[in-house]
Amino acid sequence: MLGDPPTSKYTVCDDFELHYLEWGQAHFPLVIAWHGLARVGRDFDVLARKLADNYCVIAPDTIGRGLSQWARDPDEDYCFARYGAIAQSLCDQLARDQVRWIGTSMGGCLGMWLAGGPMRDRISHLVINDIGPELPQAAVDRIVKYVGVPVEFETVVEFEQYLRSIYAPFGYIPGDEWRAITEASFRRRENGKVTSHYDPHIVNHFNAFPDDWRLWERYDEIIAKTLLLRGEYSDLLSFGMTEEMIRRRPQTAVLECVGCGHAPALNVPVQIEAIIDHLAS
Repeated sequence: MLGDPPTSKYTVCDDFELHYLEWGQAHFPLVIAWHGLARVGRDFDVLARKLADNYCVIAPDTIGRGLSQWARDPDEDYCFARYGAIAQSLCDQLARDQVRWIGTSMGGCLGMWLAGGPMRDRISHLVINDIGPELPQAAVDRIVKYVGVPVEFETVVEFEQYLRSIYAPFGYIPGDEWRAITEASFRRRENGKVTSHYDPHIVNHFNAFPDDWRLWERYDEIIAKTLLLRGEYSDLLSFGMTEEMIRRRPQTAVLECVGCGHAPALNVPVQIEAIIDHLAS
């Protein structure tokens, strides 16, 4: 049984219109699920559905992605200070002092930035999905290459095949989930062609704010109960960096996600069960 669908909502946070999906009952403990660099909140559909019996799950589209407003100044707005202000405003509007945070890739970096900084006392549980406090340059170059210049396609089916190729490292994803990912990820341009549903300028973040991606000091300040997931073949979170994260914070729990790279899709039982157990700890 699929359960109730999420509610699609809009609000204004730090002067930007933010779109988010809400799962579960509003009075349940709050989970914020924040997606990766060029992704959208719908990436958490499978996980959120499993969590909705016990949590209110909020899955935003970061500004510049999905249905949220795009930046007015890409060189100023696409950064963790802006995203963090938006996240704090959202939690304030939801009137929550305590938050559980699940972050995939960029969302995991933002989680570390907040949990080791302005939301240190508010984030009680942190799930970091396949990202560390430092990014390998080769992986950044790979991401910028395909994110910064979105490809156009004649049909949605062609676009889906493209997503299946570039996101193959996500691991096991059944056909119906691929279709949902595709439909949440595309927009039509004025010429009628299909392209990715984000502002290409989101990659400015790497050049305009390089220090955003150097997070060891923030990581060391985290007091939240932390679960780190690592894709077996990840090129963003190396085995060596994982070891260093554990050395610095021995209480961090780690799950190696076999059969995938960057980043685990959080849609298979072993990943979901680990997150459920962690959030309840």
